[in-house]
Amino acid sequence: MRTTRLAPSPTGALHLGNARSFLVNWLLARQRGWQILLRIEDLDGPRVKQGADQQAIEDLRWLGIDWDEGPIHQSSHAASYETAVAKLLSSQWAYACVCSRREADAAASAPHAEDGGSVYPGTCRGRFSSPAEAYAQTGKKPALRFAVPRGVVAFHDEFAGTLQYDVSRQLGDFIIAKADGSAAYQLAVVVDDAQAGVNDVVRGDDLLDSTPRQILLYEALGMARQIPRYYHLPLVVGADGRRLAKRHGDTRLSFYREAGVAPGRVLALLARWCGMNVPTAVHCAAGLLETFRLERLSREKIVFTTADDAWLWAGI
Repeated sequence: MRTTRLAPSPTGALHLGNARSFLVNWLLARQRGWQILLRIEDLDGPRVKQGADQQAIEDLRWLGIDWDEGPIHQSSHAASYETAVAKLLSSQWAYACVCSRREADAAASAPHAEDGGSVYPGTCRGRFSSPAEAYAQTGKKPALRFAVPRGVVAFHDEFAGTLQYDVSRQLGDFIIAKADGSAAYQLAVVVDDAQAGVNDVVRGDDLLDSTPRQILLYEALGMARQIPRYYHLPLVVGADGRRLAKRHGDTRLSFYREAGVAPGRVLALLARWCGMNVPTAVHCAAGLLETFRLERLSREKIVFTTADDAWLWAGI
């Protein structure tokens, strides 16, 4: 059975860009008979906002996006992450790193293309024989990094095509566990997807370069046969070309919902962003199943304009 997941992060409210990605994921799943898991990715410590997980659930239901299993929370999977970390350490795929906490914490969160970030120079690679030795020598609790091998990782993306990365030169060694012992984004999603049998991952193309990292983790953990099919979608951005954020005004689903904008109006805008010719409102997400086609999605970023925002308000 094919399985996918909707994976909101409760570090903020869902906005129109998130909604488009989730809608595409849901439409593909319902058209193709995939199971859908709802997973709350709540490992990002201080950035997690109280109640944001429940709000995400309400926003998805408001749009008519449902799921077959969940919600489950990543924060309940600590034992699984610890097992994976121990395996990577014992096989020397991971090592202790005592570089600054700020750098380690930033690197451990889910990345975005515009965040930039330099390639880690390998300062701590080979420096310590174990995390315990790193702590004994420096007095610092170490984070753990994955030791990226030399060479190219190539993969086929079902939307973006065939891609390849010279992983050691372009990406470098990345964080798999923070100094407090909690799992980092890259490791957590691999462990969770493998355990849940997720084999179709649909997400924004700001996570394209996470894919070679995650492929390496699957292989190092002996789970190469469980590497999913990936679908990376161009983002919805503001007029400045950057992914939607507060700087573009309030684009939260909850903002429109509480102001009285109908979910069908929002769905119609999302559908147009997906290459569908729809009326001014859609009764529910299921009403798009007959007309949605993955190949009709734009290969370019979708720009959310002031005219789009005005169109939503005109429906009140």
